[in-house]
Amino acid sequence: MAIINLWEKGKTPYYNAEYGQPETSLIPYIVPEQKDENGNVKKTGCVIVCTGGGYTHLGPRESDPMAELINEAGISAFVLNYRFGPYKAPAIISDVQRAVRWVRYHAEEFNIDPEKIACMGFSAGGHLSSMAATLFDYGRDDGDEIDRISCRPNAAILCYAVTTMNLDYGDDYSRSVFIGGAENEDALEKLYSAHLNVKDDTPPMFIWHTAADPIVPVENALQMSTALSAKKIPFELHVFPDGAHGLARAEDIPGTCQWSDLLKNWLQRQGF
Repeated sequence: MAIINLWEKGKTPYYNAEYGQPETSLIPYIVPEQKDENGNVKKTGCVIVCTGGGYTHLGPRESDPMAELINEAGISAFVLNYRFGPYKAPAIISDVQRAVRWVRYHAEEFNIDPEKIACMGFSAGGHLSSMAATLFDYGRDDGDEIDRISCRPNAAILCYAVTTMNLDYGDDYSRSVFIGGAENEDALEKLYSAHLNVKDDTPPMFIWHTAADPIVPVENALQMSTALSAKKIPFELHVFPDGAHGLARAEDIPGTCQWSDLLKNWLQRQGF
C-alpha cells in the first residue's frame, strides 16, 4: 500500500522524533476511472478518512475499511495517518488541514474534483474532522505552494464524534491534548469545540450517533446539529437507539447498520 508523506521528509511542522510516531501521511484508495454516457472521463469526489482512537492511537477498524466503504460508492478516499498525544494542537489540526490542501493541490493527478473533498471522522477522528470544517482558511501567505491552497473541506462526516471540549459531554483525554491546563483554558475550550465555531461558510455535514453511546454522549451530535441549524448550514442527522461506542460499520446492529447506506446516498446528493 502506497504511503504519501504530506510534507517533505524532515519538514513536518512540530515533528518530534522522541514521540515515536511517523511523519504525517496519507494512504490512497483511488477508484477506477469512470466515464459518462458520452465516454468522457468523470472526476469523482474524495473523502479523507480520520480514524478514531481517542487521540491515543489510530484505530484500524475505522481506517482502511471505511475507505473501502467510500470506494463502494464510486468515490475515492484517502486514510489520514494523523498525529496523536503527546502531540497537541496546533500540530494535530495542521495534519488534517494539510491533508485537504494536499488532495486539492494534487486533485488532477487522481481524477478528483477539487471542490468535492470531504473529511470523515470517527470519535476523536470525528473531532478532527469537525476542526477541519470549522477552523479552516482559504490559503496561507507563508509556507510552500500547497499551503497557499484552501483547506476548507466541501463537506464533513461526523461519526459518533467528539465535538465539544466541555467536560459535561466531552472527553477527558481529548481535552488534555487540545487544552492541557493552558492559562487561557476558557478561550481554548471555545476554539476547539466545533459547535461554538460554526460560521456562514461552514460546509454541510452528515452526522450520526447512537443514543446509547456511553463514551461520547449523543449531546455532541445534538449540539453540533443545533449550531448548524442556527447558521442555516445544511446537515443530515441520524440518531440510532442501539449501539455502544466505536461501532465502525455496525454490521451486527439492526437499524444502526443503515448509516453507511444513508451516507452513500447523501454523498451522491452532494455531487460526490
